[in-house]
Amino acid sequence: MTSTESVVRPVLAIVGRPNVGKSTLFNRLVGRRRALVRDVAGVTRDRLYGRLEFERWQATVVDTGGFDPLSEEPLIEGVRRQVLVAIDEADLVLFLVDARDGVTGLDSEIAGLLHRSSRPVVLVVNKVEGAAQEAALGEFYRLGFGEPIAVSSEHGRGVAEMLERVRAVSPRPSGPPAPAALALESAVGIAIVGRPNVGKSSLVNAMVGAERVLVDSIPGTTRDAVDTAIVVDRRPYVLIDTAGIRRKGRVTEALEKLAVVMALKSLERCQVAVVVLDASDGVTAQDAHIAGYAHEAGRAVVIAVNKWDLVPPGLIRKAEVVEQIHDRLAFLDYAPVCFTSAVTGRGLRELFAAVDEVAAAARRRVPTIEVLETLQAALARRPISIRGVPLTIQSAAQVGVGPPTFGVRVNRPDDVHFSYERYLTRALREAFGFTGSPIRLSLRKAVGRQARRSGARR
Repeated sequence: MTSTESVVRPVLAIVGRPNVGKSTLFNRLVGRRRALVRDVAGVTRDRLYGRLEFERWQATVVDTGGFDPLSEEPLIEGVRRQVLVAIDEADLVLFLVDARDGVTGLDSEIAGLLHRSSRPVVLVVNKVEGAAQEAALGEFYRLGFGEPIAVSSEHGRGVAEMLERVRAVSPRPSGPPAPAALALESAVGIAIVGRPNVGKSSLVNAMVGAERVLVDSIPGTTRDAVDTAIVVDRRPYVLIDTAGIRRKGRVTEALEKLAVVMALKSLERCQVAVVVLDASDGVTAQDAHIAGYAHEAGRAVVIAVNKWDLVPPGLIRKAEVVEQIHDRLAFLDYAPVCFTSAVTGRGLRELFAAVDEVAAAARRRVPTIEVLETLQAALARRPISIRGVPLTIQSAAQVGVGPPTFGVRVNRPDDVHFSYERYLTRALREAFGFTGSPIRLSLRKAVGRQARRSGARR
């Protein structure tokens, strides 16, 4: 179902034990805060991809979770699988260690694995802030990767020198990287949002066809907003898996608060939001809050009723579920509803088809004359007067897309009731569709003679 296309940038994987500063270095290299950073172990769990640019040289950088080859904890095993995939994809590995701790037993275990991987490795000693740490660099030679490079990811010290070494030894890419490393400029960004444990990560993995992000029965497994680039039926997409969004009163851990903030920020950089519901739970109050975030962000929306395979056949019809969703999420009555199963893969083609439909509708432009005629006809069907002055439309035109936005000049914009604005918005939707996309209406003051006439009668 998915395919890839090659790029020429080398892939650099940042690998190391927990809490050595991998995400801080990743953010430094990509030039923005893409990865969560917190002074506790185990913050990063999935693979994050970003683009590095250094003096006209470019590379794809992969941030990974803290690697522990000895732990048997299921979640740590999942992190380990993600790290091994990143190493397998990489053209070069940045092995990050901590100058303050010296060489630990876990560092030695990771070094042995990297020697067996046959990948080129650059040893980077992080948290070198002064002479005391520089004096301790000698012991890192015994890891077997030659001269270590001293850096401070937090302050940027030594990073340029490190990149010069990396650029010099980095091989040309031997083949196409994983789909998530692709730069697909025309891709449709899809943010997968929802409550914790509704199956967002499982759904992403099913859409990708591989274990792209960690899945665990423990709510909150996903923390970063993880981007995955794929091509389905020759159409490019970027899937953005996000942390589960809890009610504000239940978000107490500082790290979880950051994860929720990043999940909401993901709505700012996507074209389509897939709001995932749990088929066994129905529509909850928190589902409505999350759907409201997507609506307010102006994103095209598709509602995915996930875990449909767990609903006994004949217990409830899909039409009844759709009716319930549109009743409880009345503000999203324009959004198509898909029924999916991350376990069986059912409904995925319908989900991609709905994403394509709403993405295209959000970008649709309507000729000005058609907009004006539609709104004037709506006004004629239901004329209103404001303090004895009939409402009149001087001009109307579409002024934006994603979401479709219309500027309408009327004689009394400040006095139009919001219910009448909703009526005009419905008229536009009935005329032009805009399936899955909110419609924004901007009422502006009429200009010229019409504005002066309405003002004289106030």
